Amino acid sequence: MSEATSDYGRGIDAEQALKYAIQHVAGERAEIIEGVITQVSPSWPHERTANKIRRQISPRCLELGYEIGSGNLDLPGSPNWYIPDLAVVPDDLVEDSNSLLPDQTLLVVEVTSPSNAETDRVVKRRRYAEYGAPLYLLVDRQERSTTLFSEPGPLGYTRVEGPHPFGTPLPLPAPFDLVLETGEL
Repeated sequence: MSEATSDYGRGIDAEQALKYAIQHVAGERAEIIEGVITQVSPSWPHERTANKIRRQISPRCLELGYEIGSGNLDLPGSPNWYIPDLAVVPDDLVEDSNSLLPDQTLLVVEVTSPSNAETDRVVKRRRYAEYGAPLYLLVDRQERSTTLFSEPGPLGYTRVEGPHPFGTPLPLPAPFDLVLETGEL
C-alpha cells in the first residue's frame, strides 16, 4: 500500500463529511436518520396537516417573536440530521444559522406518513428527547391521533399527553398557552 493510500481517510471526520454531503451534494432535501440518507418529499395531505398546525400556532408565535419553519436540526455526535415538518425557534437564532440543535427549539412537530411513521414514533421521539427538544408533537395520520411529549432526558420524554384521537383539543403549555384543535387534521 502506498503512503498516500494509507493516509487516505485520516483526519476526516466521517460525521461532518456525511452532514456536509447531505447539505451540499444531495441536491434534494434529505435527512440522515441513524446514518441512512432519506429523501424528504412530503405529500400534499401531509403538508396540509402541517399547515393546519402552523396556522393555529402562528398568531401566538408572532406575538412572542418566534419563527416557524422546517429548517435543519443537527444532532452532533450522531449520524442524524433532521428536517422536522415544523419547528418553532426564537427569532434571533435563525439569522445566521444553517442548522440548529433540538434544544434550541421550543416545539418540534412531526407528521407521519406511511413510509416514515415508525421513525417518527420511535427513533425521532427518542433522539429529540436525548438532544433536549422541550416539546415534541407527534401527529400520527395513520393512527389518527396526536401525542405531546415533554420533559426530555437522556432516556426519553418523561411526560406524555396522549395519544388523543383527532378531534380532541390538545393544550400546548407555556410559552404557547393555547389549545390546538385537531378535528381537521
